[in-house]
Amino acid sequence: MRAANEEGHMDPAVLVPLIPIVAIIAVAAVKIARLRAVRPESPSPDATARLEALERDVHGLQQELTETQERLDFAERLLSKAREERRIGS
Repeated sequence: MRAANEEGHMDPAVLVPLIPIVAIIAVAAVKIARLRAVRPESPSPDATARLEALERDVHGLQQELTETQERLDFAERLLSKAREERRIGS
């Protein structure tokens, strides 16, 4: 059986089996497009929990760093004061 007739047109008998295949592909493409459009790119609950744990850890580290910097500033002031007193007393 030839796919094209004498005039160069496609034989309808060849096109008929292709219609359901094209329809299935089109429906699948529409479903995939809808899923991508509707679905927000939200992380999984596990990833969300891990991210929240990391944020708590970072916040704790920031607090510790702030306290350490305050202690360092205090120690530097004490050392500076002691040096100044030694200079004056010498």
